[in-house]
Amino acid sequence: MPTRTPTDTTAHRLKGLLETLLQTPLPVRLRAWDDSEAGPAGAPVVVVRHRRALRRLVWQPNQLGLARAYVAGEMDVEGDLYDVLARLAPLLWRAPGVKDVPLRSVMGEAVRLGIVGSNPKPPAEEMTVSGARHSRSRDRQAISHHYDVGNDFYRLVLGESMVYSCAYWTSDDPGYGLADAQRDKLDLICRKLGLRPGEHLLDVGCGWGGLAIHAAREYGVHVVGITLSTEQAEFARKRVAAAGLSHQVEIRVQDYRDLDDGPFDAIASVGMAEHVGAGPYRDYASILYGRLKPGGRLLNHQISALHPATGPGDHKQRSFIDAYVFPDGELAPAGTTVTLLEEAGFEVRDVHALREHYARTLRAWVANLESEWSAAVNVTTPGRARVWRLYMAASALAFERSHIGVNQILAVRTHRDGASGMPATRSGYLA
Repeated sequence: MPTRTPTDTTAHRLKGLLETLLQTPLPVRLRAWDDSEAGPAGAPVVVVRHRRALRRLVWQPNQLGLARAYVAGEMDVEGDLYDVLARLAPLLWRAPGVKDVPLRSVMGEAVRLGIVGSNPKPPAEEMTVSGARHSRSRDRQAISHHYDVGNDFYRLVLGESMVYSCAYWTSDDPGYGLADAQRDKLDLICRKLGLRPGEHLLDVGCGWGGLAIHAAREYGVHVVGITLSTEQAEFARKRVAAAGLSHQVEIRVQDYRDLDDGPFDAIASVGMAEHVGAGPYRDYASILYGRLKPGGRLLNHQISALHPATGPGDHKQRSFIDAYVFPDGELAPAGTTVTLLEEAGFEVRDVHALREHYARTLRAWVANLESEWSAAVNVTTPGRARVWRLYMAASALAFERSHIGVNQILAVRTHRDGASGMPATRSGYLA
């Protein structure tokens, strides 16, 4: 019987197949389902547990194919997940489409590895929304997919603050943690809005009520918070009641397009505008402008695209984020957002970039998830927990490497005579 050479193992064949599919050398080490290994010594290990993972990549040789295999548990990582993602990111973002793969060159090896077959059904956690893009019904589907996955799960990930947006880290002291940074972010927003007792604040995309409660308790304002997530609204109402603030805070399940009250003294939109979409954004800005009193301020906290290769409306290749995390989510450059707010009538007064703060926030969330992994799996599904781990770790790297950014844009609806009521310097809210 011939001796099996190191270059004739399943892992070496697998490595050659993947490099042909992805059209680039692999920067990680592979371990196949028979425990054979191939790839750079000392590199982090990607474990291929099942042939089905390869079948997914034959049909979808890009980030979506890899994500499906990871979410399904057919592929895993040994070692530092951030290191693996950093090594794979360049080829994932530039991976070829199915039509670009030379199938003849991989079919023989695919047959020998036993991975030829029909395209496997995506994991149950993958979402396909229906209806017209950014219609009310489709937006409700998208929001429900992301936010209605269980408040217990989000509590494990987000921690006691239950705030799901970029924190504001003002200290490096060992005793200063995520809850402190989220509190400081909420207070920063309230200071930028210049809130005073008795005023009325609209919180668009109010989440689990963190900002509404902080603004009502610390600044004495009345708050209307709106969300499309029924689970968020139920949780927020309970928090408001427990804080003794039901007379000051109202939480609604409501689309921003259906607002018919106001005008408000101030509006906060934190981590919500990414769901609006490029097409409806002009209407979104106009609606918020119309809900503000003259002299009222808007704080728009929004993730932005940095140096985008394509426009925000390019949806030709479905991404992992669209399929599993934020269906229909769209990122625009900060300049585009500023322009649309100005076209709606706002005067933009301040743009505060918080990119590094979001990277640190995401790493804190990943640490929470990993430390509570068994509990997280028990309150949702193993696949859902893997989706969130992958998405948050990859997003942390994207912020760190300046692929995406996040900005707080402070704008005002000026009075007819041009008066803004804004302080002369930033010291009033950046203290």
